[in-house]
Amino acid sequence: MVSQVFYRKWRPQTLAEVVGQEQVTQTLRNALDSGRVSHAYLFCGPRGTGKTTTGRILAKAVNCLTNGKGEPCNTCPLCQAISEGRALDVIEIDAASNRGIDEIRDLREKVNYAPNQARYKVYIIDEVHMLTKEASNALLKTLEEPPPHIIFILATTEAHKVLPTVLSRCQRFDFRRISQIDIVSKLTRICSQEGIHMESEALRLIAKSATGSLRDAENLLEQLTTYYGAEVGLQQVQATLGITGDWRVKEVVKHIINNDISAGIMTINSVNNDGLDLRQFNRGLVEYLRGLLLIKTGSDEAIDFTAEDIAELKALAAKASLAQILKAVKLFGQLELSFDNYSTLPLELALVDCALTPEEEKESPTIEAEPEFRQPVEAATPPVAPPQPKQPTAEPEPTNVPTPTPEVAITPPEPGSEIEQMRLNWRQVIEQAPENTKRTPAIAILRSAGVKPVAIEDDTIVLAFRYPYHKEQIEKPENQQIAEKIIGNFLGHPCHVRCIYEPEDDHLLRAALKMGAQIIDVEEK
Repeated sequence: MVSQVFYRKWRPQTLAEVVGQEQVTQTLRNALDSGRVSHAYLFCGPRGTGKTTTGRILAKAVNCLTNGKGEPCNTCPLCQAISEGRALDVIEIDAASNRGIDEIRDLREKVNYAPNQARYKVYIIDEVHMLTKEASNALLKTLEEPPPHIIFILATTEAHKVLPTVLSRCQRFDFRRISQIDIVSKLTRICSQEGIHMESEALRLIAKSATGSLRDAENLLEQLTTYYGAEVGLQQVQATLGITGDWRVKEVVKHIINNDISAGIMTINSVNNDGLDLRQFNRGLVEYLRGLLLIKTGSDEAIDFTAEDIAELKALAAKASLAQILKAVKLFGQLELSFDNYSTLPLELALVDCALTPEEEKESPTIEAEPEFRQPVEAATPPVAPPQPKQPTAEPEPTNVPTPTPEVAITPPEPGSEIEQMRLNWRQVIEQAPENTKRTPAIAILRSAGVKPVAIEDDTIVLAFRYPYHKEQIEKPENQQIAEKIIGNFLGHPCHVRCIYEPEDDHLLRAALKMGAQIIDVEEK
C-alpha cells in the first residue's frame, strides 16, 4: 500500500478536528444541527488553513447516511467514499487550470442532473478568484437560481479578486492563520502517533517558519523525518530551514547598539562567506531587534524567546535609547525585498545608517527633512533645471551662494556654478535616476550619508565619500558605470566619476568655495 503524505494522512475528518478555525466550524455545526444549510459558501483565507478540508467535511455532513445533521459519521459508505475521493456527487474543480467560460458552461449543464447516490451534489471550486470575468459571470447565473440538490463551496486565498456579485450570493467564512500554539499541538500529536522524537523548541521553530499554514508545517515535519529519521534535533531543523545560528544575529545587534560598524560588517560578511541565506539572516535580525524594542517598551509578555535570550535583550535595552532601537528596526525591517543577488550591501548600508548622528542624517539625501526643495517666498526664480555642460564664465558673488542645508528652502545659485548646483540638488540627481538603475547597489550607495560631489574636472565628476567602504563599493566597475549613468542623466551629457575619501567635512574648503574659489586639483587620500 502506498503511504500517504502527512497532510493527507492527518487531515481532519470532522469539524471538531479542524485546527484553529472555531469561528467557522461552530457556525457550520449550528447550521447542520438546525438543517439550515446554504446553497453557496465562500471560504477565504491563507493557504494551508483548512478551507478545502472543511469543504469536504461539510460535503460529508450533508450527505451522511447515518446522521445527515451535525458531524459526519465517517463510517457509512458515502462518508468513506467522500473521504477517499471517489464519490461521484462531490466534484472538486481547480479554477486555476479550469478558468475559462467553456468549463463553467459545462458545469452549468451538469448541475441540472440529480445526484447519483448522495442527497446533495457538492461542487468544491478551489482558487475561484482565478476564473475569468466571463466564467465568473456564467457561474453567477447558477448561483442566483441553483437547483435544490446543489451546494457550492468556493475557496480562495484572494477574496478581493472575486466578483462582488458572486460574493453577495455566498455565505462568507474567513479562515485565519493558525496560531503557533495550535500548530505545535497538532505536530505533537502527529509525532506521538508516528513515533517521532523531536524537541519542543524544534517543533516551535517549525510552527514559526510555517507562518500560520498547518499544511506547510506538516510537510516540513515529514521532510525532516524523511531525511533525519525518527530523531530530530533543533540544530537539524535550523539547518533545514537555512537559519544561520542565533549567535551571529545577536552579535550584529550588539554591534548596532555599540555603533561598531567595522565589527558589524565583518560579522555580516562572515555569514555571507559561509554561504548562508541572507534573507533568513535578516528575518532573524529583525525578530531579535523587535524583541529588543518590546523589552524597551515594557512589553516582555509579547516575546517568544528563551529566558537566556530575554536576559541578554534586557542588558542591551539598558544600554540603548528607544529612538536608537526604533531606528534599527525600521532600517532592517525595510530590507526584506531589497536584496539583489544576495548582496550584503543593503545590510551593510542599514548598519552604517544606524550609526549616523542626527547631524549626519541631515546631510543624507535619504532623510526627508522637508517635502522637496522649495523656493523661498521672496524668491521669484524658477526651479533649478539640470545644468548644461559649460565652463564658468564668471565667479559668483559670495552673497549669492547659499549654504547647502536641506532643512530650509534653498535659493538657486547663480548660473555658472555647476558643481554647487549639483550639490544643492543632489537629492534630485537620485530621484531623477533612470528606472533601470533604481534597484541597484550603486544608487543605494549614492543615497548614503557622507556622499557628495565636490568638483568637476572637464567631463569628470569628483565624488567625496566619508566612509572608505562606500568608496570601494562605488569604484567597482559595474557600480561606477551605473553612477556615471545616473549623474549623466541629470547633467544631460555623458560623464565620468572619480572617487576620493574625505573623512571629515572640510568647512574651510566650503567657505573658500562660497567666496569664489575653484578646485583645480584633488589629492587622493
